[in-house]
Amino acid sequence: MKTFKRICFALLFPPLWLVFLLVPAATVCLILAFTVAGGAGVFAYVSYALSAYALTVACCRAPAIVRWVKRFSEENARVHRYLTDPHYRLRVGLFTALFSNAAYSVFQLALGIRHHTVWFYAFALYYLLLALMRFFLVRYTLRHTAGLHERREWKGFLLTGIALLVMNLALAVIVSFIVWQNRTFVHHPITTIALAAYTFLSFAMAIVNLVKYRKFRSPVYSASRAVGLAAAFVSVLTLTTAMLTAFGGEEATPAFRQWMTGLTGGAVLLCILIMAIAMTVIGARNLRALSRLEAEQ
Repeated sequence: MKTFKRICFALLFPPLWLVFLLVPAATVCLILAFTVAGGAGVFAYVSYALSAYALTVACCRAPAIVRWVKRFSEENARVHRYLTDPHYRLRVGLFTALFSNAAYSVFQLALGIRHHTVWFYAFALYYLLLALMRFFLVRYTLRHTAGLHERREWKGFLLTGIALLVMNLALAVIVSFIVWQNRTFVHHPITTIALAAYTFLSFAMAIVNLVKYRKFRSPVYSASRAVGLAAAFVSVLTLTTAMLTAFGGEEATPAFRQWMTGLTGGAVLLCILIMAIAMTVIGARNLRALSRLEAEQ
């Protein structure tokens, strides 16, 4: 009886390293079970059992995982700095956003190569330009402390607004061609899920940054927030075209897809246009105010 209890305890409370291996392995197997095995067969059933076991042991070892994470955050200097230094945390956030923009640009490029269409190439270039804008903002935060060089930051804020205005014109051309040609592409379910995940993640991060960056009153952080919002808005357009094809069914007629794509594209263009104009006006106004103050002194 004691041996049976020890076996059950060992199965339900394995070492943490094994839990950290089980969870991603079960996730990968579950994805393969649905995409490759079709949700049936020996591999699929084994994947279901493995995912159920991984979820069970993760719940059983949750207190130990929390203690390990707390101890790791206290002992690791970088993690501790991330939790205690808000400026360092914002820089890490900028790096994360830069990486996600660049990765999504590569993803759109891969779709362009697969479907042999200029649409996805254009979106890949658009996200690449957004990533470049974020790169310059990240580089500034690495060289200077945000909020110290007010004129330089407002100048960057103004240039970001102008860049968004120019890019919005290019985006308007892309949307016009999308609506005019009214072509559709049947994506793999995983591709559609990836598009949806990026869209929701972009909006979630944009909303978080709206609150997070406001208290620092830095034009650089505000410009980064605007770039993040622009990326989130454009991702809605790419997701709309994918969702209409994947889940539209018989109701998604060519005319319906054309109207929905046009309305979504128009709303995206209008939101980015308003944001870019506001940035340009606010940036120019603050630069003029700083010039007057310097002239009076």
